[in-house]
Amino acid sequence: MKFYKKLKPFQAITFDLDDTLYDNNVHMPVAEAAFLADLKQAYPATMAIEKSHWLAFRQAALGSNPNLKNDMGELRKQVLDLVFQSVGFSNSELHSAVEYSFHRFYFHRSNFTVEENIHSLLKALAIRYPLVAITNGNVNLQQIGLEPYFCHVFKANLEQPMKPHRAMFDACKEALNLAPEQILHVGDNLHNDVYGAIKAGFQSAWYAHDRAMCLKKESLFLLPDLQLNSLHELLTLATVNER
Repeated sequence: MKFYKKLKPFQAITFDLDDTLYDNNVHMPVAEAAFLADLKQAYPATMAIEKSHWLAFRQAALGSNPNLKNDMGELRKQVLDLVFQSVGFSNSELHSAVEYSFHRFYFHRSNFTVEENIHSLLKALAIRYPLVAITNGNVNLQQIGLEPYFCHVFKANLEQPMKPHRAMFDACKEALNLAPEQILHVGDNLHNDVYGAIKAGFQSAWYAHDRAMCLKKESLFLLPDLQLNSLHELLTLATVNER
């Protein structure tokens, strides 16, 4: 554990999810491959859709509505809509295909097991503090088994833009009825999580599950309040915080 600033007492902990509690970069290629296999089996007409086409449809969806960058679920639905239109689907058939395909992707996107030590950590922390998830992604917390530990979950959407925008941090502060400096946010991204949290008045802890942590290799906007070598150091921090 390395402190860059003097930490103030905190009364709640918020967590980023992807790449903080698990390595999302490992899961996503597997999810995408499983989803495409499902798609081609259910709708053989999509077999002609190549990777370059998917990218073009994504760019087209964002071109029509740039705010879709803040809602990964809605963006994927819009891309699927364009995909199915391109192979001749329309009306109710189009709607059904988009909904079915989205739910298949959502299943695969969350079809992984979180390490048991993360479960034990969150369970121990949840006894001592309210825990809140603040994520730019759309993982299904119930499916991956982490939902019971969090009293609130905030996911970026069209109304609440992605971190580092302060919208989800402000919503969290209001839900907890705490001053922002009484909340410690833990996340892997120095821009989205550390910079976003500090600009919203939160304290920040930097921890990355998916890579070696070296500040020299990161795009640095602001130093975090502290850097964790292991998420389990939060238990030590909690003990000191309660003295």
